[in-house]
Amino acid sequence: MDSRPTLYLIPVNLSDAPESHVLPGYNLELLRRLRHYIVENVRTARRFLKRCHRDIDIDSLTFSELNIHTDPASVPAMLEPMKHGEDIGIMSEAGCPAVADPGALAVAEAQRRGYRVVPLVGPSSILLSLMASGFNGQGFSFHGYLPIKGAERERCIKNLESTARRTRMTQIFIETPYRNDKLLAQLASVLQPSTLLCVASGITDPGKESIVTRPAAEWRGCGRSYDKIPTIFLISAP
Repeated sequence: MDSRPTLYLIPVNLSDAPESHVLPGYNLELLRRLRHYIVENVRTARRFLKRCHRDIDIDSLTFSELNIHTDPASVPAMLEPMKHGEDIGIMSEAGCPAVADPGALAVAEAQRRGYRVVPLVGPSSILLSLMASGFNGQGFSFHGYLPIKGAERERCIKNLESTARRTRMTQIFIETPYRNDKLLAQLASVLQPSTLLCVASGITDPGKESIVTRPAAEWRGCGRSYDKIPTIFLISAP
């Protein structure tokens, strides 16, 4: 049995669905014993832990914050408890840590030091949307956020479409929720009418989840608003 200190990569909810609906029981039990966490946002992490276990003693836990504003030079110090044989959990704001997430810096440091790294099962918007899209799941690329400026983003969309048609690889990207409708309108306008576009919104949320694949032409003036709802977009050749 591997006795090295362990960095556990702990997925968290993508929505307000009950944790027991989307997280394995093993994850929930593990949260009862971990005392140290590296998180993207301390307030969000504390709230998540309280939702998992209302009786948890939050004040007895230690949190290090690792996000886009964190100086990478401070990351090694976050793993200090592991020097003393203690395990650490790492959590993102939503979904899986270290995937499109600054937590990857802590994982890389743990690997360099020879610590045990254990990824846990849980919701990933990238994989869940890909599963439900009907697109190629053997070859795909995730691009994170597209450029904000209109002309630059239009060029990026055309490049992604060209790549999808040339390689048959699914192209996946996201947007800040309050700009979802603007991006969708631009996608519907810029993409060729037959290019397939999947809009996966509110994933795992029983009241809001919508995962729909249609040719780009059918998204024009769709009449539905996706603003303020976490959404992921996928492009595929017809």
